[in-house]
Amino acid sequence: MKPSHIEHIGIAVKTLDDAIPYYERLLGTPCYAIEEVKDQQVRTAFFKIGQTKIELLESTSPEGPVGKFIEKKGEGIHHIAFAVEGLEHALDEAKDSGIRLIDEKPRVGAEGLHIAFLHPKSTFGVLTELCEDKNK
Repeated sequence: MKPSHIEHIGIAVKTLDDAIPYYERLLGTPCYAIEEVKDQQVRTAFFKIGQTKIELLESTSPEGPVGKFIEKKGEGIHHIAFAVEGLEHALDEAKDSGIRLIDEKPRVGAEGLHIAFLHPKSTFGVLTELCEDKNK
């Protein structure tokens, strides 16, 4: 597996309404997309900085993964995502090397990317997402 770049950094926030204006001022660029990913119980907001994106994550349910994260750890960096080609092969390679997978198969995430997560217990405490843009 050889990522081409950091696709995005996911930041868990309590509310997009509070966080978006802060990041617009900090980054000097507007939020370019807000979307809900129902199966992940999250609303996302995106900013682009060079080739990398910042993804703000607001839980739509306290029982969702981001809701549980905020309850346990508070707001802050939730995950780092790497762009890869051949996501299924990258997952096989990760599994073969002993990395624990959260997602055995890719699923569709925000912005239509195909995504899969690696378990932080196998990645030195960092929730890691692998992303593939099938539209390229």
